[in-house]
Amino acid sequence: MIISSTPFRISFFGGGTDYPAWFREHGGKVLATAINKYCYISVRPLPPFFEHKSRVVYSLVEMVQSHDQIKHPAIRGILTDWRITQGLEIHHDGDLPARSGLGSSSSFTVGLLHALHALQGRMVSKNELAREAIRIEQDVLQEHVGCQDQIIVAWGGFNAIEFNQDGSFAVIPIILPRERRDELESSLMLFFTGKTRFATDVAAKQIDNIPNKIKELQQMRTMVDEAIAILRDIRQPIDHFGRLLHENWQRKRSLSDAVTTPLVDEIYAEAMAAGASGGKLLGAGGGGFMVFVVRPALRQRLRERLGKLLHVDFRFNQDGSKIIVFNPEETVT
Repeated sequence: MIISSTPFRISFFGGGTDYPAWFREHGGKVLATAINKYCYISVRPLPPFFEHKSRVVYSLVEMVQSHDQIKHPAIRGILTDWRITQGLEIHHDGDLPARSGLGSSSSFTVGLLHALHALQGRMVSKNELAREAIRIEQDVLQEHVGCQDQIIVAWGGFNAIEFNQDGSFAVIPIILPRERRDELESSLMLFFTGKTRFATDVAAKQIDNIPNKIKELQQMRTMVDEAIAILRDIRQPIDHFGRLLHENWQRKRSLSDAVTTPLVDEIYAEAMAAGASGGKLLGAGGGGFMVFVVRPALRQRLRERLGKLLHVDFRFNQDGSKIIVFNPEETVT
C-alpha cells in the first residue's frame, strides 16, 4: 500500500501568464502558495481474487477489466500512458471539493503519479513530478490548463514561478520574516461559493482570447513583482497587498466573460463592503473558492457578512507532495 498526500494551492498573481500559449512568446510569472488542505491517493496491487481486474474509488466506484475502460480521465490517462497492465486498487480522498479553483485536478495528477512511482520503487524529485504532471494534463489528456498548479502542489511552499520562452521554469521561494508571514496568513480568508465548474472550459476561452489581452496579461505579470516588493517591505501594511489583489481581480475578470458570474460579483461586493481590501476568485473562474485580504480585526465582521458561505481556515504548506505511507508488498508493472 502506498499513500501520497498532495496539497491544494492558492494563486495570488500572474494567473494566465502560465499558459504555454502566452509564456512561450512573452515569458510569464506567478505568485502562489500551497496550503494545508490535501488530496490523498492510495494505490495497491489488487489481489487476483475478484471478478474485476482493477477498482478505483473517488466520487464514483469503478470496477473494470482493463484500464482503458476507466471513466476517470486522469486515472485512465496515466495508467494507459504508463502501459500498466497489472490490476490496481486506487482510492481518492480530498479535504476540499474538486473543480473549486484550488488546483485540485493537478493535486490529483501529481499525487497519483507520486504514488505510482513509489509503488514501482522509485522516489522522484519535485521537479520531475511537476514536469510529468504537466505533460499528462496538457499532452495526454489534452486539457486547457496552465503550468503553475502542477509545480506549486509538487513543490509546496510560498513561491514565485518564472516561466521562460523555451519552456523551462524556475521556482523562487518567497522568504519572509516569521512575523510578516504570520501577518499575511492571518489576513487571508477563504470562502466557498458553493458552485463548482470545469476549469478547462473556462480556460479555453481565456486562451483563445490571449491575442486580444496582451496589455492586461503584461500588467498582471508585472503585479507579481509589485506584490513581492510589498510583502518584503515590512513598513507597508498588508492592506497594500490586498489593494493590489483587487486591481489584479479587475484585470482578470476582463480576460473572458466566463471568469466571473453575478453571484461571484455579489459576494465580492459584500466582502469589500465588510472591510476587505481586495480579493479574487481562485482558479480559471466561474465558481469555486474566493480569497480575501482583510485586517485581523475585521475577520469576524467579514465572516458574518458572508455568513451563508462556508469559511475554511488554512495555513501555508511547505512540503509539497509527499509519500506518507510506503509499504510496497510488491511492485507494479
